[in-house]
Amino acid sequence: MFKVKHLIILVFVAALGMAGCKSRFEKLRASNDVAKKYQEALRLYNKRDYSKALVLFEDLSQKYRGRAEAEDLNYYYAYTLYRLSDYTTARYQFKSFADTYPASKNAEEARYMGAYCYYLESPAFSLDQENTYKAIDALQLFINLYPTSERAAAAGKYIADLRGKLEDKAFANAKMYLTTGPSNVDNYRAAVIALKNAQRDYPDIKYAEEMDFLMIKSQYLYAKNSYAIRQEDRYNEALALYDEFMEHHPESKFAGEAKQLKEDIETGLVVAKRELADYAAQEAKYKEMLKRTGRLKDTTTVNNTDIKNK
Repeated sequence: MFKVKHLIILVFVAALGMAGCKSRFEKLRASNDVAKKYQEALRLYNKRDYSKALVLFEDLSQKYRGRAEAEDLNYYYAYTLYRLSDYTTARYQFKSFADTYPASKNAEEARYMGAYCYYLESPAFSLDQENTYKAIDALQLFINLYPTSERAAAAGKYIADLRGKLEDKAFANAKMYLTTGPSNVDNYRAAVIALKNAQRDYPDIKYAEEMDFLMIKSQYLYAKNSYAIRQEDRYNEALALYDEFMEHHPESKFAGEAKQLKEDIETGLVVAKRELADYAAQEAKYKEMLKRTGRLKDTTTVNNTDIKNK
């Protein structure tokens, strides 16, 4: 029984102590002693009690405006936000610090941290990449402003990471047209265009080999699902893409599939030419019949829904 009562007393005393600490913090927060409040904010920051430190820094940021101490205060304020993972507000505060105190010993660091916060806010490649583009611009600006900084190498690495994310998105978008081709034949052609555009925008894209192969496949499927009158030209475009692929990637892991596609393309060409020849022969016979019966009044080509543009 004694032990139980003793434990209760200890818990009660601890609770009173915690309540006392909280009341002292609230009392300090409400006071006008800015010097003491600033020292307490720094103490809390160094103890990694960032939530409480933020409360005091936010209050002090207004009271220290225009004073010499404002520079250090704003520096710690930005870092407190960063430690709390509020990267949106932190990057704003870091940029504001660098713009307000360009001659500060911490200006370079603040400019870098503002760009780095953008980097941390860059989302997965499947989402909107607005922040990714902004991060690249901010990091590149840092490199331009501080080309000899030891942080420039890290900024360059982050830019490479972000560009890789944009490459992932461009590749995924191009492949999407290919996978939706069965529902809309024109998507096969859109896939070819998207793949070419992605390589134009990212000349060193890591998916280049696969993209070149997918262009052959997309163009082949586009030709195969077109009307016969359009197939010959479209199959020939696919053959040209195959030749380019083999020239650039003679030892490609996709070589076997590419060669099979070439055979399918060549077979499709033969069939398309035969169908066109049959259509032409049928049309000639039909015209001849009309002439014999006196019903052919002009030489306009007879329409045939099987050879319309598609």
